[in-house]
Amino acid sequence: MSPEKIELPPKYYLTYFQYLIDFVQKKYQHILNKTEQQFLAEFEALTEDEKCLFIRFCNRTGSFFRTEKLKYAEIENIPESLNALIEKGFVEPLSENHLLQAGDILDIFSKSELIELAKMLNLETRGKASLKKDEVLDWLLAVGNWDDMVYLLNDEDYAQIHALPHSLVKVLHETEVQMLKFLFFGSRHGDMTEFVTRDLGFQSYEKFDEDKMVAYFQTRQEVEDKLKVSLAREDFYLIQQAEIETIDIYNWFMDWTEAHRKELSEIAIPTYNRFALRVALYLEKKKALDEALTIFRLTEDSPSRERQVRILDKQKNREEAKALCELMLTEPQNADEQFFAEDFLNRLEAQLQKKKTKKAVTQQLHNSESITIDALWKRQVEFGVIDYYEQKGLKAEFSENHLWRSLFGLLFWDIIFDTDTLAIHHPLQRSPSDLFKPTFFEKRKEKMEERLKMLEDEDATTVYMNRIFFEKFGITNPLVDWYGGLFPLILKLLEKLSAEQISLITLEMARNLRENVRGFPDLFMWGDGEYSFVEVKSPTDSLSNQQLFWQRFFASINVNAKVLRVVFSEQLNS
Repeated sequence: MSPEKIELPPKYYLTYFQYLIDFVQKKYQHILNKTEQQFLAEFEALTEDEKCLFIRFCNRTGSFFRTEKLKYAEIENIPESLNALIEKGFVEPLSENHLLQAGDILDIFSKSELIELAKMLNLETRGKASLKKDEVLDWLLAVGNWDDMVYLLNDEDYAQIHALPHSLVKVLHETEVQMLKFLFFGSRHGDMTEFVTRDLGFQSYEKFDEDKMVAYFQTRQEVEDKLKVSLAREDFYLIQQAEIETIDIYNWFMDWTEAHRKELSEIAIPTYNRFALRVALYLEKKKALDEALTIFRLTEDSPSRERQVRILDKQKNREEAKALCELMLTEPQNADEQFFAEDFLNRLEAQLQKKKTKKAVTQQLHNSESITIDALWKRQVEFGVIDYYEQKGLKAEFSENHLWRSLFGLLFWDIIFDTDTLAIHHPLQRSPSDLFKPTFFEKRKEKMEERLKMLEDEDATTVYMNRIFFEKFGITNPLVDWYGGLFPLILKLLEKLSAEQISLITLEMARNLRENVRGFPDLFMWGDGEYSFVEVKSPTDSLSNQQLFWQRFFASINVNAKVLRVVFSEQLNS
């Protein structure tokens, strides 16, 4: 029997937008400025259909719309609502004032319509039909007269004679609507479609008491700081597409940094650091090494220090590179930094002694066990290893990151989503806002350690995991990969490892969730009285730093784990 189809009410989007603005007014009344408060008051004064048409505009891509394309069955009289929105200042007709946005306006037409418009402007269009739309658009912007274009696009006679649309409008109050969404979601990534996916059953969220949700931003300054960094990151994406000279990109970024960086609120710093890394990595890729190095030095977030060392090495500045590596080793941010620094220093030492050296991951791989399987498994190496173990009477399953992440997510579910941590801000959150921040573990350490004591009681642990798995099944948690076979695999994991081992591993994950939820071995293998976590490597594979980190950590707490090199049978005959 197929599940019953869910249908949303005709004006579902009005309900969602009304909820959003009510929520924002409740949580952020002290942050809203006069312009935003005035917008909200004027919006409330609109009729229901006027609100619906305005929201329809806001939920679509772009600022300009062709009114003859507006077809919404739930809005009774679109022309009447449109005229009311124009009169009340929520929409405006196309005019000469929109010259700077000419590209966005013309982009809403098809290529054939653009060519027809060019003909009406008495422009020579021979050969233009073979061009791509973007090329036609660029040509028309270069040679067309904007005043004439506005006149033509607003002339109703052309709609009948040339089948061209005659009425274009621009939605207003975009800044205010953008701010309301930004306040609600806490980022530029939030989208009103998240309400739709929830109510259609495609996404299920953990339920929170709305009164216990706290504002993500505490001051207007925090809001504006994070928003302007987010918008600058988006500008950089457009700059990359335009293929601007690297020195101009560098100057643009440094000018922005000089103007804004010192005054940024703490809440905006992580976003700025990601922004800086993205620009620096781009410049490094473009061989602008001096410029990239300068920007990398603005943040210590990984992989900044590693990239600095690599650039300094290329520039033959090995003393500074060595000093930075030594600093990285004193307090590495992750396994990549730790093993990169170790390998770099070992290589420098080997060069002085005129010796050869191997990376730590290469050495680990070279010293690992190997097995031979049929070459038929070349494209499915892990399946070949599973088959190898099953022929020996052992059981093996894919585990990799999803098993450990899911164990963590289920074991600490209520602690992760605890509203007392002040990290839950709206009802559509997939995870607490501090999930991948250093404060995550600091806030939850005592409760997590208390929960881990439960592992000493096998029956209590089984009952708890059974309840949480089936009670929360399907609810969005970025750490949990839901599938039917997950629960028995977790029980097998709990059976094979001691409570102390599970505790040590999950606490190590919690200390740096951003990094330590990856790099776990590919397979979980077990039989009577034995088990092992197996990292499978084909002849062309290499071991990552994070994989080496977990191999060493498992060894330090006596968890059976190994790297397994695979040799294909046909190689032996060659």
